[in-house]
Amino acid sequence: MPRKQLIGTVVSDKMDKTVVVLVETLREHPKYKKYVKYRKKFYAHDEKNECKVGDVVRIVESRPLSKLKRWRVTEIIQRREVAAPPPAEEVEKGVPLEVIGEVEEEKEEEG
Repeated sequence: MPRKQLIGTVVSDKMDKTVVVLVETLREHPKYKKYVKYRKKFYAHDEKNECKVGDVVRIVESRPLSKLKRWRVTEIIQRREVAAPPPAEEVEKGVPLEVIGEVEEEKEEEG
């Protein structure tokens, strides 16, 4: 019998070799026939500590590894999107980050 596989988003990586993965599923309500979003957290083993918060990962069912861990990370499907930090000279001037974003958008439109 094949092992269960789920795809979810890493919501915590603060533990050593362990990540918390949030899996969202849509299920039809038995009486009202509307689709309801269900969310569940799974503790998964990450041997090399590669996963970061925001990564989309595939986890597979395994034997109990600790009190809460019953899943292993098999692959990282998508890395999180990392925003580029603002230019250092803008930060030194004390310009709010929202204004920096607007200025950069205007430069892109002109150029």
